[in-house]
Amino acid sequence: MTPPANSEPRLRVGIPWRTTQEEQAGSRQKLDYYFASLREAGADPEAISLQQSPAELCAQLNHLEGFVLPGSPSDVDPARYHEAKSPLTAEADARRDATDATILDHAFANLKPVLAICYGCQALNVHQGGTLIQDIPSERPGSLTHGKTDLAASAHSGDLTHPAELIPGSLLARLNGSEHAVINSSHHQAVDRPGKGLRVTAKAPDGIMEAVEWTGDAPWVVGVQWHPERMGSDALAARLFEDFVAAVRHARGALTQSR
Repeated sequence: MTPPANSEPRLRVGIPWRTTQEEQAGSRQKLDYYFASLREAGADPEAISLQQSPAELCAQLNHLEGFVLPGSPSDVDPARYHEAKSPLTAEADARRDATDATILDHAFANLKPVLAICYGCQALNVHQGGTLIQDIPSERPGSLTHGKTDLAASAHSGDLTHPAELIPGSLLARLNGSEHAVINSSHHQAVDRPGKGLRVTAKAPDGIMEAVEWTGDAPWVVGVQWHPERMGSDALAARLFEDFVAAVRHARGALTQSR
């Protein structure tokens, strides 16, 4: 059925598969958390294959209007930030690393919004020239327990939680209506040196960085170390996805006006 003339097409947001192995197995339970959160916020999610040729990936990115970089059981290859691999760093997924880098190149060049989550936040930081703590317990003794990495797809509880302080004036503080938040936690790596153009906007009580925001006027780019897609009843999580979708809508309008 043809939609009414005044109806706006749904916003198209791309999400790369978490790992090559999950894509090959068709295991999408965890990917679907992100899909559900985006649909609830008013966008149409679309999976981005990690197994495409560069030309195929470029063609797909061109018709997408925003991107969510999801978590992953893999770790970003430390060679990407010029460090030796720690024995406690998980094996990298070269296709995921390369796909995220291509997405971020495209998003920044075309002013398309990005919401980067957990591994995605780390990939964003590395893309901008930053570095990572490769293993929080061994490199930051005395830190909080930051969670079990990669809970089972069927798990609806079990994420550890802890307080976080949101930096005054940040987007996250505005969305939360407070500088004090409680976030879930499921990671053993984190931002160490922030990348170029990224401002740290949330920290755990132990000083571990929990979020970054792009400092430029455009595009809308936010990275969070926690998993808002797994916090269905949390107001900040819902507002984060809603604000991201609003930014995608705004970016679409700006692109339309420029044509």
